Amino acid sequence: MDVPKLIVMLTHHDKTVENAFEIFEQAKDAQAEFWGMKEEPLPPQEMKRLYAYMRDCGKKTALEVVAYTEEACLAGAKRAADCGCDLLMGTVFFDSVNKFCKNHTLNYMPFVGTITGRPSVLEGTVDSILAEAARCLEKGAYGVDLLGYRYTGDAAALNRVVVSQTPGPVCIAGSVDSYSRLDALKQTAPWAFTIGGAFFEQKFGVGFREQIDRVWAYMRR
Repeated sequence: MDVPKLIVMLTHHDKTVENAFEIFEQAKDAQAEFWGMKEEPLPPQEMKRLYAYMRDCGKKTALEVVAYTEEACLAGAKRAADCGCDLLMGTVFFDSVNKFCKNHTLNYMPFVGTITGRPSVLEGTVDSILAEAARCLEKGAYGVDLLGYRYTGDAAALNRVVVSQTPGPVCIAGSVDSYSRLDALKQTAPWAFTIGGAFFEQKFGVGFREQIDRVWAYMRR
């Protein structure tokens, strides 16, 4: 069984932290290969500079866009392409966004389910979320972004069903903030999971880089 990939998000409360460059500089030698940000609030040029530096350090990059209108989602996709990201995560699935990603070699992983607010909350039945994931993949999305631990229902059951029955990569994003949830992720085995705020809140110990390496090692035990 493949170990789920850790995507380190330089974010807290669904927004990129102001000192993201400094944090990455301090933690760039940590084990995590994937690093990401949100589309707010850093200026575009600062984001481009940081993403370029991440790539220079051998990292793969993701932009997770918390947006719900077609216009805002497409703007987020354009930002990801302009920054040279490998992954566009988030957004509500729109054919226009999907087409843009295909034309710009972006791996698209849209949110599934009914998403509201910021920080985001996930609602919907397990069956409807599963069906939406299948539709996204059928239309050519690379995978899906599942806000499993932001779900208003049974998060563990939702994660298990969607991961096991979705024929493509699933990233469980948001609120992975305890070792018990890491244990659940080991069992569920999604393609990837994100941690951002929990590192800033020191849920896995002291030190940003140290926590990344601790989680990376824990997932491999």
